[in-house]
Amino acid sequence: MVHRFNELDNISLAEALRQVKALYDGLDAEIDFQKPRCVASGRCCHFEAYGHRLYATRLELEYFRVVEMMPRLPTAGAESPTESQKQVPERKFSFPLPLFADTGEIAPGCPWQVNELCTARTGRPLGCRIYFCDPGSTAWQNNAYERYHRLLKILHDKAKLPYAYMEWRAGLGTLLSTPPPKENG
Repeated sequence: MVHRFNELDNISLAEALRQVKALYDGLDAEIDFQKPRCVASGRCCHFEAYGHRLYATRLELEYFRVVEMMPRLPTAGAESPTESQKQVPERKFSFPLPLFADTGEIAPGCPWQVNELCTARTGRPLGCRIYFCDPGSTAWQNNAYERYHRLLKILHDKAKLPYAYMEWRAGLGTLLSTPPPKENG
């Protein structure tokens, strides 16, 4: 359940992540109501070729870590690892596509897109969820994005998580190099 944010006191990171899921569920319902068309069939995930960038907040990246990346990691102290856990490489994270090119630069496109399909739909950020190339959808998309982004900023404050807004792949790189934040409550 999404609380009225102005009534929330400080909340734990876990509660903030539950609220992110509730926000995404609300947005998904709004998108279902609007019925936008996707005419690019995943080509927009090739950011450089498509001429745009995807950005995400720190809280969205933490949500992504929990729902998409953590399930792919071996569980500490697990007596019998699952088959997917046995296949995790030494560096502990495996992306469908490389995040970094051989040059050390961020690789083009979204690392979670395989064969033009998203392999991380549950945890994808706000900008990815709401972007449709349907020209008739621009007005409501912009308004909805601003509204939900404001709510994400409030959740950062309530969870005492420093707000950051960064390019998607750079944010994923940050997740690879930093531990999850400690719970504050």
